[in-house]
Amino acid sequence: MGAKKNLRARVTELRELIRLHDRKYYVDHVPEISDGEYDALMAELVGLEREHPELVTPDSPTQRVGGAPTEGFRTVEHAVPMLSLDNTYSPEELLAFDAGVRKRLPDEPVEYVVEPKLDGVSISLRYVNGRLDVAVTRGDGTRGDDVTANIRTIRSIPTSLPGRLGVTEMEVRGEVFMPRSGFERLNRRRESNEEPPFVNPRNAAAGSLKLRDPGEVAGRPLEAFFYQIVGGGASRVATHLEAIERMRAMGFPVSPDITLAPHVEAAVEKCLEWDDKRRGLDYDIDGMVVKVNSLEQQERLGSTAKSPRWGIAYKFPAEAVRTVVSDIVVQVGRTGKLTPVAVLEPVFVSGSTVSRATLHNQDEIERLDVRVGDTVAIEKRGEVIPKVVEVVKSRRRGRPRRFRMPATCPACGEPVVRPSGEVDTRCENVSCPEQVGGRIRHFASRGAMDVRGLGSALVRQLVSEGLVGDYGDLYALKAPDVTALPRMGERSAENLLAELEESKRRPFARVLHGLGIRHVGARVAQVLAQSFPGMRELASASEGDLADIEEIGPVIAASIRSFLGSSRNAKALRKLEEAGVNMRGDLGRRRKTALAGLTVVLTGTLVRRTRHEVAAAIAEAGGRVSSSVSSKTDLVVVGKDPGSKHTKALKLGIRTMNEAELERLLE
Repeated sequence: MGAKKNLRARVTELRELIRLHDRKYYVDHVPEISDGEYDALMAELVGLEREHPELVTPDSPTQRVGGAPTEGFRTVEHAVPMLSLDNTYSPEELLAFDAGVRKRLPDEPVEYVVEPKLDGVSISLRYVNGRLDVAVTRGDGTRGDDVTANIRTIRSIPTSLPGRLGVTEMEVRGEVFMPRSGFERLNRRRESNEEPPFVNPRNAAAGSLKLRDPGEVAGRPLEAFFYQIVGGGASRVATHLEAIERMRAMGFPVSPDITLAPHVEAAVEKCLEWDDKRRGLDYDIDGMVVKVNSLEQQERLGSTAKSPRWGIAYKFPAEAVRTVVSDIVVQVGRTGKLTPVAVLEPVFVSGSTVSRATLHNQDEIERLDVRVGDTVAIEKRGEVIPKVVEVVKSRRRGRPRRFRMPATCPACGEPVVRPSGEVDTRCENVSCPEQVGGRIRHFASRGAMDVRGLGSALVRQLVSEGLVGDYGDLYALKAPDVTALPRMGERSAENLLAELEESKRRPFARVLHGLGIRHVGARVAQVLAQSFPGMRELASASEGDLADIEEIGPVIAASIRSFLGSSRNAKALRKLEEAGVNMRGDLGRRRKTALAGLTVVLTGTLVRRTRHEVAAAIAEAGGRVSSSVSSKTDLVVVGKDPGSKHTKALKLGIRTMNEAELERLLE
């Protein structure tokens, strides 16, 4: 009896160890043991279960290799319908969605969560007493196919859940997908076996889940992300983000790119940002999903017959066409980044003829395996330069020339470097003419100083003639200097100088944006302008002070500190100040209030206003909002369900107040 008990305990221990290391490897991506050590644990468990088949359970890690083939897929009805999200295709449509939400939730603060919309297969998993009971595809939204045996083979999906859940049943929903890297390996294997390759990762994932042999599914590189708890399992969370964190804690893989947007404008910005960033992912997304964060608000908003009113999909625009790469050249940007660009045989895409497409960097060229002479698929997604998204290798002929990044800058001839751990190659010569011109063009752009008469051709002339070496030199230009340039008459010169004079009065935030500091776009520039009275105060701030500001963080702080610490940049800033460019923000001219000069931290859920609105009001009153509590914190505002920041404030003896008290101060 004792031996049997010890045997059962060892089997349980092995299963728990293997599940732990499965999670470390497949979900957390931080393996703690070698493949050999893992294989030894699995081999021991397989041996014990073979000798004692009565100990085998459906959720054992040994069952992930797949059982007997199924005769077919039974249909299962969803306890809660799996509705489809409505689609939007523009920022204006997202704003209209927000207007509909606010119409149904008048005078209430609304936060949104923005997450990638995976191009995979929707799935719903039900757990009973902590064990996977059934996995069902979306189907028609009311009922779907039971694919439990196939889902068990995906190692990133837990077949049993840790600890006490507090509920007998729990249902989670997510998306099964095939990473691009796994898709490419699978196709190489199929081609070597003289099997036809799959068309795309989504079709490969969908086809894999419909295979009747789980053993074959186990050999497919499938993964999953989960994004929703439905039914009773969601009773202990108040927001969508809390649900995501709860699933993460239980071992479910969730997207690392889910972010909170305090208002719809921030949600729009995130959607537009990901349209550009998504090519860096190892899996396909065809848009972003925007959801109301509060689950209580979601419930009150309800659904139509087809779609929830609390969420919507923002679909990326796409139009792919084929053309030929006739050459690959290198451009130098204002930050010194060298960008390889494909020179294309001209092709008509989305209303215009395209002859160039960015290739980003050497790693991207190697990932695509694009060569001079290749036929490629390109997509134009609203950017100035479209992107190459795929090489049509079936059309490759002979041995087309490979591209390698040059050892010297094509603009100035100086050696280039690729810093360790980075994907970009850079020219570090700050006097490189292409960099100088790029910085000036950005400074004069519409979102910054809006000097409309300063186009690319004129900037190139000003730099090549030595009239400007940085944007500070723009304000020293004289009419005779400009008039002497080709195609620049007296009237054009006068207009340019008048526009430069007008630009001196631009708001401080736009001046900051125009400086071209890495990672400092329009929004971050606005935050900085709300946090410091002017350029001198910003220049004297430490990296730690900057990192403490809400929405800044250590990466942006380091970039700002590096920029302001440069003697070359300091010289350009002095020129701007001496020319009379506005280097002071509204904060420097505000009246003194009880919050003036205070560093404030917000924690918990705020009811009367969104966090963004509260932060703006505090800045308007002369305070500064920080993201973390430290000895430099003057005040912590405590909302509903505060977190560790409140606890830390109490330990440090920092003054706290509730939202109502803050409102009285602001008034």
